[in-house]
Order: sequence, then structure tokens, then C-alpha cells
Amino acid sequence: MREYITPNFIANQIRLLRDRAQYTEHSFLIAEGDTDSRVWKNLVDSTKCRVENAHNKNNAVAVLNILEQGNFPGVLAVVDADFDILEGSVPLSPNLLFTDTHDLETMLLKSPALEKVLSEHGSAKKIESFAQDIRQTLLESAKAIGYLRWASLKFNYCLKFEGLDFDKFIDKETLALKSELIQTVKNKSQKQGLDEQEIRAKMDSLKTDAQDIWYICCGHDMIAILQIALCKALGTCNSKQVEPDVLEKDLRLAYESSHFRLTQLYTAIQHWEKINQPFQVISNP
Repeated sequence: MREYITPNFIANQIRLLRDRAQYTEHSFLIAEGDTDSRVWKNLVDSTKCRVENAHNKNNAVAVLNILEQGNFPGVLAVVDADFDILEGSVPLSPNLLFTDTHDLETMLLKSPALEKVLSEHGSAKKIESFAQDIRQTLLESAKAIGYLRWASLKFNYCLKFEGLDFDKFIDKETLALKSELIQTVKNKSQKQGLDEQEIRAKMDSLKTDAQDIWYICCGHDMIAILQIALCKALGTCNSKQVEPDVLEKDLRLAYESSHFRLTQLYTAIQHWEKINQPFQVISNP
């Protein structure tokens, strides 16, 4: 069924919705995926804005382009920055906005929603005795994975990261990254022939002192490391209790409008609203 949900199909659905009486004055926010849509539905003013799921980033951008070409007013798309900011890419349309960090999940992790999830699933004693800042530790552990993801995209290594066993390269006690990362990813990708030293050199070539670590780290990686942490270093959960899907859901539920109002993305949406009156997206506090 998913193959039939093309950008043209989604754009036509939005046009048809605008023709309905209850949506004639609504804005439309195009999100790149299902979980992103759920976050946005908790943040927008549903009496003034409707969230549409484009099912992936490329679709979201394509749907926006189709609607813009038809001079369809009051539509914007919000997509993950991924590595675009680091590559020097900027949105080509004033109706296309990027997340403040690598993706929407990292925006949640950067917010006080993380502390709420730690309080729910973690051990207060273990959290108190953990020697390092937890958020910074998650970032530092995920950073090399982020550079590996970026190098794979930029230099066409075609590595596979879905379904990785993080236990093979994350220390359960300290959450530090172990040296097995690249070999584990090579094995998962069936790319044993790739030279590990070359990959490390390519990763190093991407690094600069000016980079914001929040654009490098992938939210899914940080959440996978958080799962390990809540089973040992920061808690006593079993892995089923804190599966990544559970933690992502809890982070979404813990993320409040007050957290969002502190972000650059919130400010960008406010600016969009001023330019695109009378269309509105978010409620005034």
C-alpha cells in the first residue's frame, strides 16, 4: 500500500481537504514520518493547523514543491536536518524548515523530556552516582556512530545501521564507545572487504572544531544507548521494558509545548506565520 502513497497523491489529498468547510482556513504542516506527525499533533493548534504524514523526507519536500508550484497557500514542511546543515545545505523554500538538531528525536533528548524519562525508568541511586553528565555521555557515545553514518553517505559505503546490536560496541557500565563499532557495522552490512583504516580516515576528514555535536548525533542511536543505560548503568530494567519504541513514545509524551517554545524551530514557525497570515500553526502561550 505504501508504494501508492506518492507525493502527488498526498498533495491531492491536501487540496481536497482544503476544499472542505472545516479546513478552508487551516494551515497544513507536512511531517516526514509517522512518529514526527505524532509529535507535531501535540504541538500545533488543531483548530488552525492540520498535520499530514508524508512517510519520508523526500516525499515531504516533493509534496511541498508540488503545492508551491500550484500556488497553494498556508502550507509548510518540517523535516529532519540530518547532515544537511553540516554539508552547508539550507532549505530552498521559506516554507521548508529544519529541526534544530540532527532530527526530531534529538530535539526531544535535548529537552527536559529526557530527565522525565530517566525519572520514570531509571534508578535514582544509580543516576545520582553516575560520574558524568548523562546527556553529554549519550552525545559522546553516539558521536562516532554519527560520523560513521555521515561518512557512509558521503563516500558511498552503503553501510546498514538498522537493527544494529549496540551491546557489541557500548560499554554497559560507562556507556563509552568500544573499538568494535566499525567491525560490527561492516558485519551487519556484509561489507567485510571495506578497509577499516580508510573508513576511520574518512570519518576524521569530516571533523572540524566548529561543528555542533547535536547535528552529528542521530536520535535513534542515542535512544539505543539510553536503553542500555537503563538496564545497567542508570537503572535495573530488562531490555523489553525500555525498548527504543517505548523510550521514543515516552519522550514524545514528556515533551511539552513549553520545551518547544525555547527552540529555534518555534521561532522560525512564528516568523512563517507572520509572513503567511492569516494561517497559523501553533497556539499562542
